[in-house]
Amino acid sequence: MRGWLHRILGALLALAALPAGAAPPRAEARPGYIADSACAACHPRQAAAWQGSKHDLAMQPASPARVLGDFDGARFGAAPHSATFLRRDARLYVRTDGPDGRPAEFPVTHAFGLRPLQQVLLPLPGGRLQAFDIAWDTVRRQWFSLHPDDAFAPGSPLHWSGRYQNWNLMCGECHTTAYRKGYDEAGDRYRTRYTAPHVGCQACHGPGRDHADSARRHDGAPTPTANRALGHAHGQVDQCAACHARRTRLVEDAVPGQPFLDNYIPDNLRTGLYQPDGQQLDEVFEYGSFRQSRMYQAGVACSDCHDPHAGRLRADGNALCVRCHGETPDPRFPGLQAKRYDAPQHHFHATGQPGSQCVDCHMPSRDYMVVHGRRDHAIRIPRPDLTRRTGAPDACQGCHADRPAGWAAAAIDEHHGPRHRPEHSGEILAAARRGEPGAGARLAALAADPQHNAIVRATAIETLAGLGGRPPEAAYADPDPVVRSTAAAALAARPPAERLSHLPALLADPLRAVRIAAARGLAGLPDGLLSADQLALRRRGLDEFIAAQQAMADMPSAQINLALLHIDLGNPTAAERHYRRAIAQERSANAARLGLARLLAADQPDAAARVLRDGIATSTRPAELHFALGLLAGERKDWNGAETELRRAAELAPDDPRIRRNLDAVRRLQPR
Repeated sequence: MRGWLHRILGALLALAALPAGAAPPRAEARPGYIADSACAACHPRQAAAWQGSKHDLAMQPASPARVLGDFDGARFGAAPHSATFLRRDARLYVRTDGPDGRPAEFPVTHAFGLRPLQQVLLPLPGGRLQAFDIAWDTVRRQWFSLHPDDAFAPGSPLHWSGRYQNWNLMCGECHTTAYRKGYDEAGDRYRTRYTAPHVGCQACHGPGRDHADSARRHDGAPTPTANRALGHAHGQVDQCAACHARRTRLVEDAVPGQPFLDNYIPDNLRTGLYQPDGQQLDEVFEYGSFRQSRMYQAGVACSDCHDPHAGRLRADGNALCVRCHGETPDPRFPGLQAKRYDAPQHHFHATGQPGSQCVDCHMPSRDYMVVHGRRDHAIRIPRPDLTRRTGAPDACQGCHADRPAGWAAAAIDEHHGPRHRPEHSGEILAAARRGEPGAGARLAALAADPQHNAIVRATAIETLAGLGGRPPEAAYADPDPVVRSTAAAALAARPPAERLSHLPALLADPLRAVRIAAARGLAGLPDGLLSADQLALRRRGLDEFIAAQQAMADMPSAQINLALLHIDLGNPTAAERHYRRAIAQERSANAARLGLARLLAADQPDAAARVLRDGIATSTRPAELHFALGLLAGERKDWNGAETELRRAAELAPDDPRIRRNLDAVRRLQPR
């Protein structure tokens, strides 16, 4: 009882500390949902394990007991990336540069996260909560910057007050229960609500009212909770992926238990996110990695290794792995070999020393948010021989950085004997990323090979499409929806006849992500090419596509997606509106300005030029805008203006061959 009372008092203090005019996110009742305490009444063991876990404490109303950082006048950094942390009675404040660049004091409304770091949330007008980017290291007990190499100025979307530090957009859905963003697109404001400011029982099990009511009636077996998918391994992985995946949201309200690709589209193993061989690179969480693993294919679920209520591993160290991988393998997984793995004869390291832990070699860790080490859940066999061919790191070199290249591969051959290995998918993806001749044919073969897991095949399809290739025929009927949705999206750029050969059938796919991709690919085709039934299905799919973009309407990319759709639908006025909203949301980005300039260029060239010129001062890549201005001037045969803009673009981006080529062409056209 004391813990619940403490939270209520903390919430009241946080509300009292808000600046005038702020309308912060808050808890409110939602149909079908009940209080966590009602779940705990019948499930005390699970509730006791959950109490104090990372899920329980994912977000908490601010109070001196819940906020772990030093607020006794502690100071961090120097302007413009500096802060002073203050305490007045039971209220906490951060003094730092605000959105306008002037120092101000901001009340702390919530503690965010638990270990190994904790952030604080600061309110801004428009219903916003912002994740402050100077965080508390709960291990070293010190403040540190989440951007140690960059100090983002006010106005940048990466400044603590900017769009990409906004809790409502970037964080809230995975740190609360029954989250509803409530974004007002026209006013760029939020009315965010949730049932609980943490990850509670119903965040995973779904709305519990029917279940609790039936249990109280004692009229037989209680009604199951909404999420029946937790009963099988892949359904459970999909449920965890709702937060433990790099993905795009498709709906405003994602209800646990619905198929993953009804609620989200997961990212494939893209450049910048993953190494060519599929190792984690950017902050991709666990889903995309685990989908590559042999464990996933064999039916291992998250709860086989993790206690879902306590959030802890089910055993410590190698004891976790030898529960299945040992001399008496788990009979649930018939592919396992009876072998003593936790021994130097297997790992070739002294027991108790680095390299003797299974995760050292099979799940190397990478730090995110500076101090948060996360292990790669592909759980792969180390392949140092691939490093030379893919450029991806290997687990051996991570510990033995002093050894020369090739040392680890030779050491493994010495231990196990030389062996012939088939071409790894990472070699094919690395060749495609480098633009090597013949990469397209190799990608096509990889995409069509059912021996490879679904996320690798989907990545091959997506990469092949970037090179102008088309998906293999079998992809459109693949049993995995990740492959089907990727194939549908890839076909959208192909000629109409090719799109018509497969996309109409996918309009009736049972999963929203696939239907959306198919409908979007057919959006620009004349109605006469589709039957009446297909037209109705296309309309439904486009409605779902629009709803998906509106669910993410506070993201500039969603506004651009809507603009491009309206161009295909012949509605330039709506397209212009969405482009201008994207520009207002992120003035430093170029994509929306370039798109709007293309839209305006034919009939309003002066307006197009203004759109481009207005972005130069704030753009992170002004060379692109000067280049576009040069091309626009060239179309108007303003050769002097074209040369001026292209010359400036060349100064800013001297290695861009497109700019140099066009500049040389304009100079040849200039009268001398």
